[in-house]
Amino acid sequence: MTEANTKRRARGGGGAARRAERTAVSVETAKYIERNIPNFEILTPEALEIIEANAEKVLAEIGVNFVNNPVALERWREAGAEIDGERVRIPLGLARKLCATAPSSFVQHARNPARNVEIGGKNLVLAPVYGPPFVRDAQGGRRYATMDDFRKFVKLGYMSKWLHHSGGTVCEPTDVPVNKRHLDMLLAHMTLSDKPFMGSVTEPSRAQDSVEMCEILFGKEFVQQNTVMTSLINVNSPLTFDDVMMGALEVYAKNNQACIISPFIVGGAMAPVSVAGTLTQVLAEVLAGIAYSQLIRPGAPVIFGAFVTSIDMNSGAPTFGTPEASQILYGAGQLARRMGLPFRSGGGLCASKLPDAQAAYETANTLNAALLGGVNFMLHACGWLEGGLVSSFEKFVMDADQLGVLHKLAQGVTVDEDAQAMGAIAEVGPGGHYLGCEHTQANFKTAFWRSDVLDYKPFETWEEEGARDTQTLASNRVARLLETYQQPALDPEIQAALEAYVAAKKESMPDAFM
Repeated sequence: MTEANTKRRARGGGGAARRAERTAVSVETAKYIERNIPNFEILTPEALEIIEANAEKVLAEIGVNFVNNPVALERWREAGAEIDGERVRIPLGLARKLCATAPSSFVQHARNPARNVEIGGKNLVLAPVYGPPFVRDAQGGRRYATMDDFRKFVKLGYMSKWLHHSGGTVCEPTDVPVNKRHLDMLLAHMTLSDKPFMGSVTEPSRAQDSVEMCEILFGKEFVQQNTVMTSLINVNSPLTFDDVMMGALEVYAKNNQACIISPFIVGGAMAPVSVAGTLTQVLAEVLAGIAYSQLIRPGAPVIFGAFVTSIDMNSGAPTFGTPEASQILYGAGQLARRMGLPFRSGGGLCASKLPDAQAAYETANTLNAALLGGVNFMLHACGWLEGGLVSSFEKFVMDADQLGVLHKLAQGVTVDEDAQAMGAIAEVGPGGHYLGCEHTQANFKTAFWRSDVLDYKPFETWEEEGARDTQTLASNRVARLLETYQQPALDPEIQAALEAYVAAKKESMPDAFM
């Protein structure tokens, strides 16, 4: 056991903490997915080399902008880049050389060590929807999100077996001032769940608050030596890195906390309409962003991100679950693996306004592509509606249920003696059935994945129970999960210290809603 781990565990001492731990109800959470299936590779080696060469050319000849950030410009100048105003041109090979210090995988620690996740390699970590200002449920319809909604989503995430991560801004609580809501959101993740979570990125000082709250939760030395947050740094595509996102990146990289460097691209608007052209821009932006993180702290953990969708050329609205988006996801995964970096993409993405058939089709297309494309960290895995404008309670539990399918698929096909079932085939013989045979009786509990939401009853039973559609079943499950929720144990002294920090921070500044 390392010294840091010893100190972390010591902080959970005290009679009250031990009593709380003994009486707490443990919620079952599946371990993060470890793939036993191959990745789907859509690009040939020649295509990959062309895209990589073109991305390097973009950085060297066109360059990227680091706006309102003279410190970043000076860092680049010292590293050997050419600076022209706010434009940074990075010589061939320099960005990739800097990226070489980023780790190929890392562990994000949860306050409950049993919930730690390893991001990278063949692993897939699932995290919920991120960022919507609106919420929707069957009772209240579409409305602006509140802090009460946020807390409910955190509870649902904690109760979900197939989710490994609590996420970040699962919805944007508009009833709390902009400059203070991150404090309440972090407090909810830290106290209402014991899964890993994300930090705030909406302003550099809020990133610093996130680090300081983690130092209360985990211990200052532990935070400096271990990764306890993974946070989303969006590139202002095309080829622009703004001071807000980079300021947050600087805080997290300095403190050894992980950042997802993620171009935010709607093809045809913020990138070319072609798959190869979009992948070129994605790679150029990721190279520049990750290289910058390594200028701040070599070895800082990062994730190669790619959030890419296309545009409907009739309405101008973004589309999801399209074949082009899957092609880009597959290609970006190959590029990330060639760099030896963890990869973020995918999610339960859809453009539908309701948790309906459109939502299901589009979501399934993206979830399956993410599994096959080698994604290591999947944000928006459940709850996303309306192009990311809405967090839906019903879709949250519908999607979270379907994540179990990914777990099952990722296991691959077993061909050991029991799986070959030769004894069962011999026992039943021609014209029989397998319902009562020894092999079925020994394996029926685990042989097939089972949904906790969908209805498989005969028509007559379904009709007698009210002919409930999937949204109604999901709404009932939301209510059951929230009714049975119990807060995971936390040392009362740590919880009190977190609450005192939040109260003092809020008191120190006036409310601001812009």
